[in-house]
Amino acid sequence: MTAPELKKFTRKIIHIDMDAFYASVEQRDHPAYRGKAIAVGGSPTGRGVVATASYEARKFGVRSAMSSSKALQLCPHIIFVSPRFAVYREVSQHTREIFHRYTDLIEPLSLDEAYLDVTEDKLGIGSAIDIAKLIKESIYNELQLTASAGVSINKFVAKVASDMNKPNGLTFIGPSGITKFMEELPVEKFHGVGKVTAEKMRRMHLFTGADLKKLSEKELVSYFGKVGHFYYKIVRGIDDRPVEPNRETKSVGAEDTFSKDLDTLPEMEIELDKLAQVVSGRLQKHQLSGRTITVKVKFSDFKQITRSQSFISPVQDANSLANIAKQILAKIDLEAQQVRLLGITVSNFNLPGTGEQLSLF
Repeated sequence: MTAPELKKFTRKIIHIDMDAFYASVEQRDHPAYRGKAIAVGGSPTGRGVVATASYEARKFGVRSAMSSSKALQLCPHIIFVSPRFAVYREVSQHTREIFHRYTDLIEPLSLDEAYLDVTEDKLGIGSAIDIAKLIKESIYNELQLTASAGVSINKFVAKVASDMNKPNGLTFIGPSGITKFMEELPVEKFHGVGKVTAEKMRRMHLFTGADLKKLSEKELVSYFGKVGHFYYKIVRGIDDRPVEPNRETKSVGAEDTFSKDLDTLPEMEIELDKLAQVVSGRLQKHQLSGRTITVKVKFSDFKQITRSQSFISPVQDANSLANIAKQILAKIDLEAQQVRLLGITVSNFNLPGTGEQLSLF
């Protein structure tokens, strides 16, 4: 799509993403943690998972969803901090109040990020860049935290832009710059491109948006399934998705494709423990708990099985999720096959913040 064509789209979209949110709150509230490598999450002595790492820890390669034991190997002096979700929710609510000063078209993605449509802002400011600056200033002055913002004409570009100059960044991609931006974007930055798909693309010599753009829509769908339709549009700067204040999250999950296939049940149960930690963290981040747990198993021959189990009481905590997932896995006839992927998904949600925990014992 050419720049003149893109200019027909008059929306002004901001994506706000708090910087290392949980870790930054802990460093704000505990001066002893400031300037130090910390990880909010589970203990490295068990099967804990990092929810958020401070920027000091990230310099050593520590990342979200990494096992805490791996984080300790990478950064031996890292400090592990237990999450305080009640505090994070309170801070998140304050950021929402700041957003509402400018628009009511707000689509929260989690406690620490949201889309805002400021095409017609409440104060008549007109400039999305100026609004983003004001929001960032208010967050810093009122909460002593930093946020990064991406500003563009659609959700996809705004979200990618917000990640470009972290921490405390503000990146604007206007209509005249979108074509170049999308063509230069690495494929792993595209929605739906995980490590497995990214590796597949690299094997096909597809490294950037420009490479994807050379393929027809039919070819993209043939190679990557239904998401190929999305790739075809987005690489041309087309993303008509509205900012949806009442958008419902249908499911929350995580899956992992293993570099070496698993062939024993104990190995699989260890991986389910890790996945349960990740899913539990995401549920808490979204203030959700669900009654249906689904386990996905993909074998070395790429055959796939999913099995679900539903409960009267909603589930959110990692131990319950792991135990349920193991029970479901035990009922699957593995037939001595090797497993290349495992996944856990939670659905059938309670309203945010109302979850009662299921006790299995």
